[in-house]
Amino acid sequence: MNDEPLFEAVLSPHRSLGRTGFVILMTLVTVITLIHMVIFVKIGAWPIFAFFGIDLLLLFGAFWLSYRSGRMREFIRMSRTDLEVKKVSPSGRAVDHRFNPFWTRFTIDRHDEIGITGMQISGQGRQTDVGSFLNPDDKESFASAFQRALATVKQR
Repeated sequence: MNDEPLFEAVLSPHRSLGRTGFVILMTLVTVITLIHMVIFVKIGAWPIFAFFGIDLLLLFGAFWLSYRSGRMREFIRMSRTDLEVKKVSPSGRAVDHRFNPFWTRFTIDRHDEIGITGMQISGQGRQTDVGSFLNPDDKESFASAFQRALATVKQR
C-alpha cells in the first residue's frame, strides 16, 4: 500500500498584528493611559484612575485571548488510503478524526454575499468541521485545493 501523502495542509487563524506591532501599540496605549491617570488624580477625580486601570487591563486581556486563540491549528493529511484531520486547540489538546478518502464527502455551505460559511468532512457516520476560523479568501483556496485532491484520490 502506498501511504504517501497526496495532500497536506496546516490551517491556522490569521493575526494581523505581529509581536512587534503589539509591543508598540500596547506601549503607546499604556503611556497615554498613565498620563491621563495622573492628570485625573491631580485634579481630584481619583475614581477615574481606577476606570482607566480597568480599561487597560481589559485591553490586555482581550489581546491575550485573541493571541491565545491564534494558537489553534488544523492539520489535514490525505493519502490514498487515509484522511486524517488533527485539530489542536489553543491549550494544546489534540483531537484526531480519521476517514477513508474513498467514502469521504466534503460539504461546503455558501452564502450569496459572504461566500463560504462552513466546510465539513464527513464519512462513515462521522463528521467534522474544518477551517471555520479562516478568512473568506483562504476558505475558497482551501476548498478548491481539497476538492481537487479528494477527486484525484477517488479516481485512482
